[in-house]
Amino acid sequence: MPTAARTTKGRTRASLPEPTLPPRKRRPEALTTREQEILELIWTGFKNKEIAQRLKISVKTVEAHRANMMKKIRVSNTAQLLKAAIQGKMLKLR
Repeated sequence: MPTAARTTKGRTRASLPEPTLPPRKRRPEALTTREQEILELIWTGFKNKEIAQRLKISVKTVEAHRANMMKKIRVSNTAQLLKAAIQGKMLKLR
């Protein structure tokens, strides 16, 4: 027989079901405009410092964008990032 939860005044109340968490949303696969811009500069061969100078942002911001892209595309290095970007048609080859 289930036991009821007691309140401080001696009254009983029914136990509430455990709350469930909403399902986690998957990370969006599409790159932002800024990530796309940085991806193209990586493809061109620019280093993080050069990208930062061109875009007038910090090197840390470039690194953060690069890390976000790698998480979205599920790769672990720049070569894989570029390969996946080509295969996924995120880069236009000239």
